[in-house]
Amino acid sequence: MGRLVWIFLLLPSLLTAQDLFTNLDVFEMEIAGDPQISPDGSQIAYVRRTNDIMIDNARSNIWLINSDGSDHRPLLSGADSYSSPRWSPDGSRLVYVSSAEGRGPELYVRWMDTGQTALVSNLSESPSSIAWSPDGSHLAFSQLVKTEASSLVTPPATPEGAEWAPGVTYIDRLSYRADGRGYLDSGYSHVFVIPAEGGTPRQISAGDFNHGGRISWAPDGSHLVISAYRNEDWEYAQRNTDLWSVFVEDGAMHQLTDRDGPDGSPTHSPDGSRIAYLGYDDEKMGYHNSKVYILDTESNETTELTGDLDRSIDAVAWAGSSNRLLVSYDDFGKKQTAELTMEGDLQVITDDLSGVGISRPYTSGGFSVANNGDFTYTKGSAHRPSDVAISSNGSSTQLTELNEDILGHRNLGEVRDIRWRSSVGDHDVHGWLVLPPDFDPAEQYPLILEIHGGPFTAYGPHFSVEVQLYAAAGYVVLYTNPRGSTSYGYEFANEIHHSYPGEDYFDLISGVDAVIDMGFIDEEQLFVTGGSGGGVLSSWIVGNTDRFAAAVVAKPVINWASHALYSDIPEAVGVYWFESMPWEDYESYWQRSPLSLVGNVSTPTMLLTGEDDFRTPMAESEQYYQALKWRGIDTALVRVPEASHGIAARPSHQIAKVQNILAWFERYRDSD
Repeated sequence: MGRLVWIFLLLPSLLTAQDLFTNLDVFEMEIAGDPQISPDGSQIAYVRRTNDIMIDNARSNIWLINSDGSDHRPLLSGADSYSSPRWSPDGSRLVYVSSAEGRGPELYVRWMDTGQTALVSNLSESPSSIAWSPDGSHLAFSQLVKTEASSLVTPPATPEGAEWAPGVTYIDRLSYRADGRGYLDSGYSHVFVIPAEGGTPRQISAGDFNHGGRISWAPDGSHLVISAYRNEDWEYAQRNTDLWSVFVEDGAMHQLTDRDGPDGSPTHSPDGSRIAYLGYDDEKMGYHNSKVYILDTESNETTELTGDLDRSIDAVAWAGSSNRLLVSYDDFGKKQTAELTMEGDLQVITDDLSGVGISRPYTSGGFSVANNGDFTYTKGSAHRPSDVAISSNGSSTQLTELNEDILGHRNLGEVRDIRWRSSVGDHDVHGWLVLPPDFDPAEQYPLILEIHGGPFTAYGPHFSVEVQLYAAAGYVVLYTNPRGSTSYGYEFANEIHHSYPGEDYFDLISGVDAVIDMGFIDEEQLFVTGGSGGGVLSSWIVGNTDRFAAAVVAKPVINWASHALYSDIPEAVGVYWFESMPWEDYESYWQRSPLSLVGNVSTPTMLLTGEDDFRTPMAESEQYYQALKWRGIDTALVRVPEASHGIAARPSHQIAKVQNILAWFERYRDSD
């Protein structure tokens, strides 16, 4: 019986005789993020991120645009970076974070009528989760409060003028390092309030627990609602957060929710009668749908609003009244916004939130809501990173075109929606095909299968630097959402519960076969790559088949037993992805480890990982590299210096990643 395939054209390529997308174009990309609409809906402040070729890093400036698209101009720009703009309740001021004047991250307030700006803080650590009090007199935020590091001994004093080796570091915490942050300082996250005109921040939460997340002021300004880990065993149950109220006057704390599972993202209704929040009952599954709940502030009764929706809500906000919410969630690879009533009725408004992360085509995007219910959001597509858009009365308008000057003159690869039936299980699988510019279906092309990480994430029809560069190099690119991917419901995601990698392999291989059946792929020129969870699956693939001419395994997990005890997410692996710890059931860890299949590998395979990666540490790649070397398989190891798990965070690293992958594939690509 033949494979069942559906294919739809997303956007026809209208570009002719134009330049191809190139590596250096990475430095020209501009991304709109964190759009914040003013309370009256008249203006939008947003973060405009650009890549500076001289410092090989991103700069973030704050721009302003009227809601009708007029008067688009920089508000705060230059060599310093500016982020986290938040309007005061009356719209007269804007607070933001900057490291200007050589200081660390600080809070600044700008008066919008005059442009006058004041430094209002003198902080030792970076502030986050900034929130204005209802009367605009204070700001709340969270930051790390350091504690004295533990020590077993007091070292002898160093003689004057002597040069001794650095002292030892004593560690006695379960969570002591994090990817992208390195080894963590001792301390706890706490909530502070500070006068909006400047002054001394006052800590209002207390205890040896972490507090923070989204901060919501009660309408009368008497207290805040936050999310906190205040259980005695919090280090061993880091998904078990609860909502707490914290009174501004005396720091008194009251627990509002109590269940086994995370509660977070609280937001008060305008009239204060309700608190909307997100959470779920933790069933120790690999994946859970996050749901919207309403807490009645008078009765303390909780109501679940999205129990009938088989999708995970990632953001919630009140939409112009105390009876209507705006939510966002991923659906079939797209991020949607929808209106949600107190009866649980859901109406989709937009499905094009996109484009904030442009390395690979992951779902992304955000929104904010004005008092009248209008909202602004990041709008993107398969051929453009995010721009600023506004939705009013059910009608959406894109306000900016940040990359038209560069991408409007590039011959990009056409992106097509494709679906097929997996060869194992009753599953229809969804993916996207990117065709080389000036594609001719009568020719034969090499194919790259590009696999997403997570594994509980999703790709979609979103702009991707990497896949466009692969297409520009003459490859057809298939990227897809095999079972385990989000945005297709609870059951589809949990098809890989306690069995990853596993039958998701067949979804990927069936996709390759479906593309081959279209008639324009050279079956001798198949290539595979993927990062993180995609690194797991690409190494699993070459351990199960020799169909691919070459593979690049990026930042993988090769040995689940070592990863479970060496990465920065031991709880996720040992509690949610496996039934027990490695020493209790080592065989299960070994059976799901790509290293167990290394004896089958004949495919030339390169490893590529950041040297500072704590999520899938370099030791994982080095194990596989050494094993392949001992077996005499063509292999290489690319170490990316000063790079964590977000290996392509700096533009030159993004370029190096793609260049090395393409160079490895070209080595094994048939030139005939």
